[in-house]
Amino acid sequence: MSLENKTGQTVAEECGACPSCGARHSREEIDGAFKTCPSCAYHYRMEPAERLGYIADPGSFCEFSANLRSLNPIDLAGYEEKLSEAEARARVKDAVITGFCTIEGRPLILGLMSFNFMGGSMGSVVGEKVSRALLKGAEEKLPVLVYTTSGGARMQEGIFSLMQMAKTSSAAAELDKADVPFFIVLCDPTTGGVTASFAMLADVAMAEPGALIGFAGPRVIEGTIRQTLPEGFQRAEFQLEKGFVDLIVPRCEQRRVISGLIDLHRPFPALAAKPGAENRKGGVLKL
Repeated sequence: MSLENKTGQTVAEECGACPSCGARHSREEIDGAFKTCPSCAYHYRMEPAERLGYIADPGSFCEFSANLRSLNPIDLAGYEEKLSEAEARARVKDAVITGFCTIEGRPLILGLMSFNFMGGSMGSVVGEKVSRALLKGAEEKLPVLVYTTSGGARMQEGIFSLMQMAKTSSAAAELDKADVPFFIVLCDPTTGGVTASFAMLADVAMAEPGALIGFAGPRVIEGTIRQTLPEGFQRAEFQLEKGFVDLIVPRCEQRRVISGLIDLHRPFPALAAKPGAENRKGGVLKL
């Protein structure tokens, strides 16, 4: 699997120059650092199988909704061929996988998006799988964690794609009603309809360093308003400063931080037993 920089261009898998600092490291060194640059901690894009390798406890992931496949609801010429090509390239059946797992022994529902599958676009299957994961979390009282990376709606499915924004948002609302925590890790890039729906509805919105997070891309915005955007516009650090992101968490810290967040949101038995008392544990999470 090739490494990718912030613009999606590939860099050499062996001894490739880091697109951020220019340092050269072997594929083994980069993989050993959670697919980040050992010199500057630049975060290369990752695919679901790679993320499972470091975030989930070994052997704990059990996929559900695995057999859902995209159809061609508006009979767009060539769409079936594009889907087949994307499946072969990304080695997943659509742009998200979902399942049960544990992280440092804490059970949860995990969703992982694939940018290699048609730019992580949200079509009917992605919307259905994300919605099922959120509703399953509400039903089984399990926290839900989704890693997002997407270029937005899958326009090859027309209005059926746009409908997924409302469907996933509705499912997130059901999770909230059930008083079950929802966590998001915004990865590079998270844009379009995914940002405009479930990706910004989490109880805690984390981001990977340097991730592009927004609705329309910077070039589109500059072309529309005809103004030069500030340096770092829409990157995770910019969004943290503006309040759209709660935490920036490098990959080497994600297991610890996520497991801590799960503990922080656990019901507290002593309080839950008292009528009218708060049933969530309060406190400060030391990061």
